[in-house]
Amino acid sequence: MIKELLTENLVIGDLKATSKKEAILEMVERLDVNGKLVDKKMYLEAVLKREEEHTTGIGMGIAIPHGKTNAVKIPALVFARSEEGVEFDSMDGSPAHLLFMVAVPESANQEHLKILGLVSRKLMNKDIREKLMKSMTYEEVIAVLS
Repeated sequence: MIKELLTENLVIGDLKATSKKEAILEMVERLDVNGKLVDKKMYLEAVLKREEEHTTGIGMGIAIPHGKTNAVKIPALVFARSEEGVEFDSMDGSPAHLLFMVAVPESANQEHLKILGLVSRKLMNKDIREKLMKSMTYEEVIAVLS
């Protein structure tokens, strides 16, 4: 399932952003230039609104910003790695180094939850998190997540 959602163009090996908003913008931009969005501004607003309600910085250096809106053309996943880390208001106070953005259309209720569950379960494994921090290519990222 991850391989269908996370294509090579949706991997950001070296996130430039230093703030939560910049990180979200950088990831939304990646979705947009790869044809996954109908409306970039609308999707960005959905993700930022979700962040206002409750942070998606889940701790352990992980953040999973997401948005479910009709601004999404087809379900997609963006993976971004930040060496320095991004302050994401995480529950444990740690910066996010591994970021996964989940984009699904409004109608994809079960798919949305399935993707979030799949990603978060994998990231609970310390070995997987450590390997993702060292992964430099799409192939390495997919191998770790498969």
